[in-house]
Formats: sequence, structure tokens, C-alpha cells
Amino acid sequence: MTEAAVSLPVILLALFAAGLLAGWVDAVVGGGGLIQLPVLLLVPGVSPLAAVATNKVGSIAGTAVSAATYMRRIPPDLSAVVPAALCAFLGAVGGAMLAASVPEDLFTPIILAALVLVAIFTLLKPSLGAEAVLRYSDRSRRYHAYSWLIGGIVGIYDGMLGPGTGSFLVIAFVSIIGLSFLRASAQAKVINFATNVGALAFFIPQGHVVWEYGLALALGNIIGGRLGSRTALDRGSGFVRIVFLVVVGALILKLGFDFLTGP
Repeated sequence: MTEAAVSLPVILLALFAAGLLAGWVDAVVGGGGLIQLPVLLLVPGVSPLAAVATNKVGSIAGTAVSAATYMRRIPPDLSAVVPAALCAFLGAVGGAMLAASVPEDLFTPIILAALVLVAIFTLLKPSLGAEAVLRYSDRSRRYHAYSWLIGGIVGIYDGMLGPGTGSFLVIAFVSIIGLSFLRASAQAKVINFATNVGALAFFIPQGHVVWEYGLALALGNIIGGRLGSRTALDRGSGFVRIVFLVVVGALILKLGFDFLTGP
């Protein structure tokens, strides 16, 4: 496909549609980058680094809307979430700085293996995340330390690459801390917003963002994020768990295909 073969309005419309679907998926359980990044990489003239950077513009709009919607119904534990978001922000800045120098091939097999283990773990534990069963008191040091650690580690990954960030946050909060899928998804949105801010803090000054494409994605994400968060809140943790498994399964297939067919 050549640049002349596709007009700008067609590209913007396709990106808006991708952003709409990605925003819905990301609001429910994370993983919207699985949809947006491949579409961006199909656009003529967009490099992989520019695709990663531009994807953040769409994602930050969606996570802002869905986080605000969740917070009105499920107030987060700010004593844990705010420091975790700060760790995620710093991690994402560092990850974005590494993005230009670290080959993606290094991460794909590791991420793929982690996702397969996450899917098996979730399938073998049907009651996982149905209700909150905290492993640590929400006033304990371990509760806060694990929250901050999750934010920092996933923040590095999101700044560097991105797809599946929300899903990694959700499963970490469910399996390590013991939150329900619904509450984990709500807290993940706040932290995911911080990782997007951190990544853009590096990408924007470096000039890696293609703004017309990013704004088309952002508009779609805003609408999709609003619809997705309301759907998750209305349907509950059981619905979120099902969507989580579908998204993780799709991400496994996508990364597996890329790994097997890559150079």
C-alpha cells in the first residue's frame, strides 16, 4: 500500500474506528494497544517508534475518561494508587527512553510466555477476582509496597512497548494483592493514565508523535472509553474476567504470530 493510494480522510477514519474499539476494550480490562498499534503500523510512513508514541496520545485520552468514570462509582484507595501512579510515571519515562535503543525482539518471547502463564492461571482459578479477597491489610506496608512495585515495573514496560499494559496491571492487582477484577480494572486505569503521561513526556519533545493520527485515535478512545467503563460497571467482575481472557488470548495469538513470522 503506497502513501498515494490512501487519502488522509480515509486514514483518519480508520484510526478513529480503531480508537473507538480500543477505547472500549481498554476501559473494560486493558489491552487497547493490541488494536491500535497494528493499525498505526499499517499507515504509510509511520515508523515503529512513531507508532508507539502516537498510540500514547489515543490511549491517554481513553484512560482519562474511563478512570474518571470508574472513580465516580468505585473510589480508589488513593494512599496506594497515587504513589503507584507516580512510580508508573517514572517507570514509563525510563521505558520510553529505552524504546529507541532496545530491540522489540528481546521482549516478545518473554511477554508471550508471561501472558500464557497468566491465561492458564486465570482459567484454573474460576473464582479468581470474582470478589475482593485482600491478601494484605490496606493499611499495611506490604499492600502499599506491592502496589508501588506493580506500578513501576509495568510503567517501564508501557513506556518501552505498551500492548497489554492494562491487562498486566489487572492480573497483578488481582493475583498479588487480591482485588476483584472490577476494582483492579478501575485502579489500573489511574496507573495506566500515569504511564501514558510519562511516555509522552519523553516522546513529545523528541518529536515522535504524529499529531493528526494521534488526535483521531484520541477521539475514538474518548467515546470508547466512556462506553467501556460504563459497560464494565454495569456487568461486574464476571464480565470483566471473560473480556480479560479474550483479550489475553488475542494478545497471545498476535505476539505468537509476530514471533514465529518475524525475521
